[in-house]
Amino acid sequence: MPAALARPASTSTGRTPPPSGARLELRSLRRAFAGSVALDGLDLTAEPGELLALLGPSGCGKTTALRMVAGFDRPDSGEILVDGADITAVPAHRRDTGMVFQSYSLFPNLSARDNVAFGLRVRKVPAARRAARAAELLDLVGLPDHGGRYPHQLSGGQQQRVALARALALQPRVLLLDEPLSALDAKVRDSLREEIRRLQLSLGITTVFVTHDQEEALSMADRVAVLNSGRLEQCAAPAELYARPATPFVASFVGTMNRLPGRLADDATVEVAGHRLPTDGERPADGDVWALVRPENLTVAADPEGEATVVAASFLGAVTRVHLALPDGAEAKADLPSREAAGLTAGARARLGLAGHPVLVVPRSAS
Repeated sequence: MPAALARPASTSTGRTPPPSGARLELRSLRRAFAGSVALDGLDLTAEPGELLALLGPSGCGKTTALRMVAGFDRPDSGEILVDGADITAVPAHRRDTGMVFQSYSLFPNLSARDNVAFGLRVRKVPAARRAARAAELLDLVGLPDHGGRYPHQLSGGQQQRVALARALALQPRVLLLDEPLSALDAKVRDSLREEIRRLQLSLGITTVFVTHDQEEALSMADRVAVLNSGRLEQCAAPAELYARPATPFVASFVGTMNRLPGRLADDATVEVAGHRLPTDGERPADGDVWALVRPENLTVAADPEGEATVVAASFLGAVTRVHLALPDGAEAKADLPSREAAGLTAGARARLGLAGHPVLVVPRSAS
């Protein structure tokens, strides 16, 4: 059997163990286009079998990094290694990677079965084995009866499943996903991201997933790398990234974050809305700061003498988001259990409370 189709031996339980994923390393990658720096010394590692999400705003360099791993672009400097082997100069067709594009990129004149088997045909795998592999993968992605259909006969979600099966056909050591769900409606997107994660875990394949959608990154990935202007701000597990952001950019970009006016004290605390909170990270020299506080770390109670005014309350099911106006023109959002927010209507005065968690602070002059 050709190496591309080699299957691991079954265990005594009858199940096929997932292959061990490859280790992907990006070392000091730099890339500039017409004087604009897309990547500025990116160092990043995806561990074997890990799903690593690249998250950041448009133009941060995440897609450039993915294209370099795929071999569609070359860095100006730096290295790309897979299990210690330098593949920086290896052509795309000789890299053991599979890529799923945002636009699916299926061949319109080929059936779903033939789209999946296309890479095998290029590698001159015998027809019987191509057909068996394509059938196996279509079954794996939940489309066992759709092999004879053409792309125009498939929904967006089904097309993306076929594209995923095609990327897996050659059993790549690294799977690359370039915003594969962004063109789908919300319900299909939620279903397919769960399916992608299930497949990735069952196959044990190292996967790099590019997205600008925080919810996708936090719900699917083992770790999330947040990029900003070509630089890595932080790479951490989703829970750590949310609860302990390393930089003000990560704090503001991931999830919702309040900027509350505060004043630094000499004892490594900051005074915010009458409360003293410990500070985390670098402390600016200026005493007037913004304290970065998550909505769930605020409490709100109706109080005619309170310093805050309720602007609106948005019912979100179990949680209600209360929008508040604070003195000096500041605003805040608090996420409360809906049963506790029943009396907080627009125009009501309220008292603001803060949980005692450490907070990041940035100079008041920062945008």
